[in-house]
Amino acid sequence: MVQKYTSEQFWKLYEGLPQELKDVIFAEETGNIIYETCKKNGIAEGLEKIVDCVGQVLVGVLSFNDFQKTLEKELEIDEETAQKVAREIHRFIFYPVKTALEELYKTEITGVPTAVKPSVAAPSAQDKSENAEDGQALKKEIEKFAAAGEKEEEPKNDDTYREPIE
Repeated sequence: MVQKYTSEQFWKLYEGLPQELKDVIFAEETGNIIYETCKKNGIAEGLEKIVDCVGQVLVGVLSFNDFQKTLEKELEIDEETAQKVAREIHRFIFYPVKTALEELYKTEITGVPTAVKPSVAAPSAQDKSENAEDGQALKKEIEKFAAAGEKEEEPKNDDTYREPIE
């Protein structure tokens, strides 16, 4: 289940984000992409939960690897629909800010405190390695989804109707 954060906790996380991610979180285009994705996949009633999930990925709270599974659980939808929704969101929202997301996950790896829980504990070696794996997985997933949306260019053939330049 997606963990709920108070507005104070959210703003504390938000303040530490790169400007590029701050812009994406509140961009009208982001909302339009999420709305159109929900509408196209017939899950418009889950719009609010998807917005929450996307926001949590963008602030670094929800693991990138858990995004699709979280959609499945929160919206109670089948794996195929969750995959379609996740793919579109990755392609149109996460991929354009790929470098900023990598920095965000890299920041977590170096131990800069991003936790919003009242108890502050030093991250264990296992937590650091899990965050490192999440950062690498994030990079691979973003590249995979971006590649899925790109088409290969056809080789250019000579124009038979054009006269050669002398």
